[in-house]
Amino acid sequence: MLTVEWPWLLLLLPLPWLIQRFIPPAPRQEAALMVPFFDAIDNSKAAESKRLVRRRLPGVILWLIWILVLVAASRPLWVGEPVPLASSGRDLMLAVDLSGSMKEEDMELDGVLVNRLTAVKKVLGEFAERRQGDRLGLILFGSQAYLHTPLTFDHKTLALLLDEAQIGFAGEETAIGDAIGLSIKRLQERPAESRVLVLLTDGANTAGRVEPIEAAKMAAQENIRIYTLGFGAEEMLVRSFFGTRRINPSADLDEASLQSIAETTSGRYFRARDIKELENIYQTLDRLEPVPQADEMIRPQQTLFHWPLGVAFILSLFWGVIRLPALGFLNNSLDRAYRPESRESEEGI
Repeated sequence: MLTVEWPWLLLLLPLPWLIQRFIPPAPRQEAALMVPFFDAIDNSKAAESKRLVRRRLPGVILWLIWILVLVAASRPLWVGEPVPLASSGRDLMLAVDLSGSMKEEDMELDGVLVNRLTAVKKVLGEFAERRQGDRLGLILFGSQAYLHTPLTFDHKTLALLLDEAQIGFAGEETAIGDAIGLSIKRLQERPAESRVLVLLTDGANTAGRVEPIEAAKMAAQENIRIYTLGFGAEEMLVRSFFGTRRINPSADLDEASLQSIAETTSGRYFRARDIKELENIYQTLDRLEPVPQADEMIRPQQTLFHWPLGVAFILSLFWGVIRLPALGFLNNSLDRAYRPESRESEEGI
């Protein structure tokens, strides 16, 4: 159907008439010299009708231009039939650790050792592309936590923004509690049965205002289920001047806290020691049953303002052409050349 978004603008239609009616016109100076022409003394009905049309035509065009401009400004829209928008699935908030420990190069990707964040970007990006029908959001945290991408169906953009994230963007420490608190704020307005947080970290809570366990309790009250992922290799060979030795690069990982967070919110704790295990974890998360939500209905809208605006522009050009003095003189010359009285006078001469 056809509708107008700002119909109140149409109330300005009588504005030119009101200005002409109540504001006195500027005084006109009469010409000092009057030059007689044939059409000035021609009293035939045809000439009178032509003069009337010429006198009124510019005003009619100006009124049409004014009406068309107001119609365009009121933003006419063509509203189509309601179309269902697929919105079944979960609201998944992904929280990724960007602390300094994520630069540890203990992950093997295509035969090359890479840091932990590079491995997470690859696996999490593929996970996001598979979650069709889910709203995904992205929180990055270090010393502080911030929302990088709000809940959206645009998974490609989310993966692109994740790929642009760099270690240390949010500080060198780890604020797990703040990341959970920010997730609660973003998920609490969503349907209670579909709130899920997937939190990935490789360390322990060393910063932030909120303790992770307290944040988990608040999440449980909001029916937010948290899946925690502890990431990082447990064994790594390090070469030094004294030879090769084995170390545990994940010694700082607080698995007990991550398990407690998951249990408090009826979630699960996963441990990923390499990229393969991380991929298996996200495949497990893929098997989460989607919760049907009420379909959202949208009505496609097509703006039509360009049509009346285009016609107004063409009429403006036409009005400018008929008001050109040169063309007016040409019209008068043609009228005199083809009038019967003019021809008779020339024959008499």
